Formats: sequence, C-alpha cells, structure tokens
Amino acid sequence: MNASLSASEIARLQTALRRLLGSKELTVNPAPRAGMSVELAVNGEVIGTVHRDDEDGDVSYAINMVVLEEDLPPAK
Repeated sequence: MNASLSASEIARLQTALRRLLGSKELTVNPAPRAGMSVELAVNGEVIGTVHRDDEDGDVSYAINMVVLEEDLPPAK
C-alpha cells in the first residue's frame, strides 16, 4: 500500500472524485515531499490523504479523511 501516484493518475482520480462527490473545489495534490502522502483538499484546505493499493494487480485508492471536532457545528 501507499505506492506513489503519477501526475496522470492524480488528475484522473481528481476528476473521478469531483464527479462522485459533486465538488469542483476538491483537489488531489501531489505529495509535498518524497515519501509523503498525496493530499485531498477542498478550497485549498487539506482534509485527508489518498493512498494507492495495487495488491495482486488490482489497483484501488483509499482516502483517510479527518474532521476536527472544532470544525463541527455546535451541539443542540
């Protein structure tokens, strides 16, 4: 898991996620430095990471998304 993603793969994944999640503000950004994860962002704010898995020749992508409690609306 966590194989690096090519520029073409990042662009294709971004197109698919924008369509799937209905957000043109979503971006898939290359890893900031070698060995780091590809980042998933909305309006420039990183909300998670994307990991590539090519086990047994089947390629899939896992997204780990973090929502901070401070970003939640107040409890009723």
